[in-house]
Amino acid sequence: MKHFYAYEAVDSKPYIRYREGETKLGEQIVISKAGIANNCQFVLLGIKEDIGVKANLGVGGANTVWDSFLSAFLNIQSTDLFTGKEVQLLGYFDFTEPVHSSDPYIYRKQVEDIDSEVEALVMNIVKQNKIPIVIGGSHANAYPIIKGVYMGLQHLYPLSHSSINCINLDAHADFRQKEGRHSGNGFRYAYEEKFLKKYAIVGLHENYNPQTIITEIKQNADIWFCFWEDIFLREKLSFKDTVYSAIEFTNDTLAGIELDLDCIEDVLSSAMTPSGISATLARWYLYTTALQCTVAYLHICEGATQLTDGRKDPTTGKLISYLVSDFVKGFLEK
Repeated sequence: MKHFYAYEAVDSKPYIRYREGETKLGEQIVISKAGIANNCQFVLLGIKEDIGVKANLGVGGANTVWDSFLSAFLNIQSTDLFTGKEVQLLGYFDFTEPVHSSDPYIYRKQVEDIDSEVEALVMNIVKQNKIPIVIGGSHANAYPIIKGVYMGLQHLYPLSHSSINCINLDAHADFRQKEGRHSGNGFRYAYEEKFLKKYAIVGLHENYNPQTIITEIKQNADIWFCFWEDIFLREKLSFKDTVYSAIEFTNDTLAGIELDLDCIEDVLSSAMTPSGISATLARWYLYTTALQCTVAYLHICEGATQLTDGRKDPTTGKLISYLVSDFVKGFLEK
């Protein structure tokens, strides 16, 4: 994998703000030159990439959040609730080579190359019976993550394992047609290629999902979804009840947990929204799904600290740090 950088112990030190009498997560997190470590449950990796967004005619910048996240994450306190020893910091992909084109099909071809590298690494992590946590990049990466998890599970359980399920907290279904790979059709590819079995989507925005897709997913028994408007505008549903419904819908096998940051109010992302869910509810979603699901992976995507149109927000990485720690704590409380 020519675009992957594997961390050594020395690489984490510049991020950590050491303080006498305190232990930071970065001082306890596992970093191994020998590959996937045996003594941890989670393997953390980043993706510096916004090609999938550009291939979907969106605003670039999803490649910028990884370093900001790592700086925040490695400096949270190591406590009995989350020591850091549960996680291996593996490394990151860097797909930030400049490409200047107004043709989305140029980018869509590049996404296929990204797919192959991400899939191979995720498969290797799952083959070691670990749970991948993937941070950064576009939502295009849902497809190679799902496929990589599926292939890794086939290696572990060749006679008994079938497709995995997925819960996605997102303003968009990302179920567009197979028109070339991009951030808006990762779940379509995974579903039609039978790596994805059941797909639950929480909090779709009515204004940003085409009628053709809504009609189709309503008729598909493998897909469950609810609208943001039915939760917060019409108050037909409660947010927590929709998450519990998604968990129940997907609880027959392992479930990947997805969070697209464009669904959280005022978080810098490729499709940033002034009207969405709160960061508090997003944290509860990840804690609860980790606690109640048989987790296959965690994927947090589309966030940015700087977009290509000039907008900036240095706090996005800190929010993701909260989200990851909530997820790990929920899992450990089982």
